Amino acid sequence: MPSIRIVSIALAALGAGASQESSRAGGPLARRYRDGEKTTYHMAATNKDLHRDLSYEVDAVCTVKKNAEGLFVEESEWTGLVVNQKPVQLPTGKDAIHQTLSRDPAFKLGIPDLSKVPPMLIGPITDLLTFYADLSLAGREGKLGKAGDHFYFKLGTPSSWADGATVCVGEDSIDFDVSLSDVNESTGVATTVVKHVPPERPQIRKVADWTSVPVAGAENNWIQVVKIGADGYLGQVGKETFDVTLTTRLDDGRLQSATLDNVVEVVERPSRKPDLSSPGPESRYRIVRKIELKESRGATAPAK
Repeated sequence: MPSIRIVSIALAALGAGASQESSRAGGPLARRYRDGEKTTYHMAATNKDLHRDLSYEVDAVCTVKKNAEGLFVEESEWTGLVVNQKPVQLPTGKDAIHQTLSRDPAFKLGIPDLSKVPPMLIGPITDLLTFYADLSLAGREGKLGKAGDHFYFKLGTPSSWADGATVCVGEDSIDFDVSLSDVNESTGVATTVVKHVPPERPQIRKVADWTSVPVAGAENNWIQVVKIGADGYLGQVGKETFDVTLTTRLDDGRLQSATLDNVVEVVERPSRKPDLSSPGPESRYRIVRKIELKESRGATAPAK
């Protein structure tokens, strides 16, 4: 599941930077919540490769409130899901699907329990979480105060999405190149770019000799071994990058829009063994995943 993989990396980086003092989370990216404020977002995505061609659109209505610990959070209700141009019925009323997020440094972002979520909503939930995790990382480091400010966050530690059943091996290794590309006082918007890039020395496991051969001019930082049928396996290895661009309001730090462009250059070979020895002929292709989030209606201020 690419969306879970991506958000796992972002959360790992955010956790690794958690030792930063929360008081440093200021500047143009600081989030200033107001109880009761409401924002509606529209998310659209495509996910294409050799094996699939998927698209979805969905809305999230986010309302600010205080949780039991007294922290401001955004409770998002998911509605209007359309997958491959076909509407998908979602629960409503007391059974509606909600997601709780916050950019308060004291709030711990994490992947929610997805076992009770309609499968086609897992992507949107984890995609929105990725945007919040990346933006929280950018703000929590306390290094982005003016346009052009930049920092590089070395993570490298492989993130795994193997489930032990279908996906026997699933790992990628990523660092973060973070910059405040623009602070526009006239429009009241800041633009942050978070590039998820291959480390100088990726830490993914090398399952077979052929998986160590660079696919796209640099050491491979992405690998997957998938079980197919009763006695077959599919080995996939390559170079992964993804760029996230986030725009936020200067007055309150509210997320206004976001995009994610995820590309994996892949070499794929079948094998009868899980160690990918004696592999079959190779196929080369790209996994291309694009996410776009936009504020779809004007934000609503809390009633006075």
